[in-house]
Amino acid sequence: MSEIAELFYPAIRWDSTHGFEGQRAAIEEALRLGVGGFIIFGGPSEHVAALVEELHSKSRVALLIGADLERGAGQQFVGQTALPPLAAIASLEDLQAIRRAASVTALEARALGINWVYAPDCDLDIEPNNPIIGTRSFGSDPERVGEYAAAWIDACQAEGVLACAKHFPGHGRTTVDSHKELPRVDVSADTLRETDLVPFRRAIETGVASVMSAHVAFPALDPAGAPSTLSRPILTDLLRGEMEFAGLVVTDALIMEGVLGGGEAEAVVRAVQAGCDCLLYPSNVAESERAIQSAIDNGTLSIDAVHHSLERRRRWARWAALSKETNRPTRDESGWSTQLAERVVHLVQGRLPQLPQPWHLTIVDDDVGGPYPAPSRDPLISALRVGGVELVLDPNRPPNDSGSTVVALFGDIRAWKGRPGYSTVAREATRRALDAAPNRDQLVLQFSHPRLAAELDTTAPILCAWGGEPVMQKAVGRVLLREVAARGVAKKEVAAYDVTQARDVL
Repeated sequence: MSEIAELFYPAIRWDSTHGFEGQRAAIEEALRLGVGGFIIFGGPSEHVAALVEELHSKSRVALLIGADLERGAGQQFVGQTALPPLAAIASLEDLQAIRRAASVTALEARALGINWVYAPDCDLDIEPNNPIIGTRSFGSDPERVGEYAAAWIDACQAEGVLACAKHFPGHGRTTVDSHKELPRVDVSADTLRETDLVPFRRAIETGVASVMSAHVAFPALDPAGAPSTLSRPILTDLLRGEMEFAGLVVTDALIMEGVLGGGEAEAVVRAVQAGCDCLLYPSNVAESERAIQSAIDNGTLSIDAVHHSLERRRRWARWAALSKETNRPTRDESGWSTQLAERVVHLVQGRLPQLPQPWHLTIVDDDVGGPYPAPSRDPLISALRVGGVELVLDPNRPPNDSGSTVVALFGDIRAWKGRPGYSTVAREATRRALDAAPNRDQLVLQFSHPRLAAELDTTAPILCAWGGEPVMQKAVGRVLLREVAARGVAKKEVAAYDVTQARDVL
């Protein structure tokens, strides 16, 4: 066992069939090696809490255990509070809502034993063709994004949980997904300092515990064209030197193609050389540990750099451990999160029609495919069923002019999807559903960024819900049912349904 393993944070993913048990051998091996922590994906809360307690108790080092919780602890863990995307919350221009979102997320994470939240996203939403940021960002204005990010960080860390500003020096200008390839941003260093770096500067001033690097090349900052994760000019000279950041620098996931040009063994060595302290989501800890040891032995990598990273890691792990002893009881925030989700649902085109029953509902899913499944679309159906709306969801039923046409269009930002916006298949499926009975009242439910409404060639009203998570599906259902109730629509039995999926190459 060597100290080097503390640099690594392997992933543990919940499997719907085997839970966490299928990864038991890998978990035991990681603990034997002495890793510095883990990143947890998915699972029912009780299973997550039991696993994390076991990890803490078995580890010979104080662990930092993180999770991607930009949209609340419910983004990953069943039974916790799910929240709208950051862009949706920011649209309310309510700083207290942002602080409360961060506080709720941190409290629930800490109750599960998770002490590191990989949020908030400090990227700017300034490139409509960006396939991976979009609704994850607080917006396009650097000062406002900085203000909101600082508020989120302050509220999160006040609950004793590390926050993380990502993805440095900014992923907002990219037009390709770094999960699939290395993006390159060709703007001047002055432009970056005046815009993209502003939120990160605010995060650092607020005392953010960690900054996550971007697997993105910025030739104006590093002429060699290395991804920021592997760039000493970006992480050491700029972030550590010019911006005076003294906290943890963590890589984005090491399974992503944007950083794997020379393979994982080369990437981990170069990342530490560049200034990274924490190496997130390696696929093979033992081999990567050996690569770093070999680089130290042959003089490629300074042992002092490794020791500095370890000391920073241990300092923040001690901070998290001490914070855990402070009594901060969790609160039931389900009512508040429900109201928040409803508040962000809004019309982006037209006015809400009368919607006489039955509702002929077509689900157009532009999020199918990729290595991980999209959220179930059943919550929308269930929400309407509970409200007693008469639904017709049989695509084979002959069209008639009775009732209303409702299209639920899902087109969220998703890793490995590789594009923003709607596919041609999704747009055509939406148009066909609306054209099938032109005399009916029509409504499009858009589960994606508001700006995507411009891609739809329709005059039908469009109700925007920002994203396709269950919390937003349920919010749309409640908003519509409230309108239905206000119009005195009687409850009727719900029909069986089918789902129309837009299967494009993702």
